[in-house]
Amino acid sequence: MGTLPTLAVVGATGAVGTVMCDLLSARKNVWGEIRLIASARSAGQTRMCRGEELTVQALSAEAFDGVDVAMFDVPDEVSAQWAPVAVSRGAVAVDNSAAFRADRDVPLVVPEINPEQVRNRPKGIIANANCTTLTMIIAVAPLHREYGLRELVLSSYQAVSGTGQVGVDTLHDQLSKIAGDRVLGSRPGNVRQAVGDDLGPFPAPMALNVVPWAGSLRDGGWSSEELKLRNESRKILGLPDLKVSATCVRVPVVTGHSVAVHAVFGTEVDAEGAREALRNAPGVILVDDPAAGEFPMPIDAVGTDPSWVGRIRRSIDDPRALDLFVTGDNLRKGAALNTAQIAELLAAEFLAAR
Repeated sequence: MGTLPTLAVVGATGAVGTVMCDLLSARKNVWGEIRLIASARSAGQTRMCRGEELTVQALSAEAFDGVDVAMFDVPDEVSAQWAPVAVSRGAVAVDNSAAFRADRDVPLVVPEINPEQVRNRPKGIIANANCTTLTMIIAVAPLHREYGLRELVLSSYQAVSGTGQVGVDTLHDQLSKIAGDRVLGSRPGNVRQAVGDDLGPFPAPMALNVVPWAGSLRDGGWSSEELKLRNESRKILGLPDLKVSATCVRVPVVTGHSVAVHAVFGTEVDAEGAREALRNAPGVILVDDPAAGEFPMPIDAVGTDPSWVGRIRRSIDDPRALDLFVTGDNLRKGAALNTAQIAELLAAEFLAAR
């Protein structure tokens, strides 16, 4: 048996990087050395990982020397600059940003769906899907295998942690400002007045509100988050002509993205058959008992790895369509866990070759 491969975690001190360190400590150990890498201002800090106190290194070309797999949990522009550098130093880059997802020469991998694409990496880079896409696609893929997917109509309910720690802090600050005032939300403008100008990364108050916007503006009035759901679903499922329409909404939830899914298939569907397919699907927990008040909800899914799925019913007007609700922790499977799973596939490949 060869030596265990070396892993670098780039962005180790960020929100996703912190979750990554926790995951690496909890999952089966397939790594030799683990290097924690972050910006120069975080260099010298220490983080616990696998029971060891590791010192964070500054991001540099030399930091990747001897690294087999480099996981990037950093902003798009940082990944765009540094992932190719890691590859030039001999590493395979697994990128959690949006920098390479649309690149035809970069596979978009979800290990429960298309693990074989890990070996299809001409640029030495593998992309991780958007957190909202990941939450949803884990549940949709087994239904596609069963019935043949033709169309998706999606409405997302995205947590504030999707914008980073600043989004979480903004929501909590706003909740503190409005706590105890039971008139708020019953008159026009009084929530805005109570919250003030501290909107953080959001275009409107998040407390006592939902904001039908996530991402940045694109052509035709679509948001970048909505287009990610469309384009990434097509790429992951290998369905380049799949019809997808999405509306992304930000909600006052700390962690846990949810998606209401209307899925149209090529054959007639059955709700109980769909439940059976999902019950046996990897990465899925079925929570579907409305009579008992059991639904998939972010307050239950937070801190867990699977996508929680429920509210499964056949469309009243179309025997080929299903409606369902999915939720999952956007910082775990939606980001850190999927990246870690991709890296573990690479670790097994490298170990077998040594």
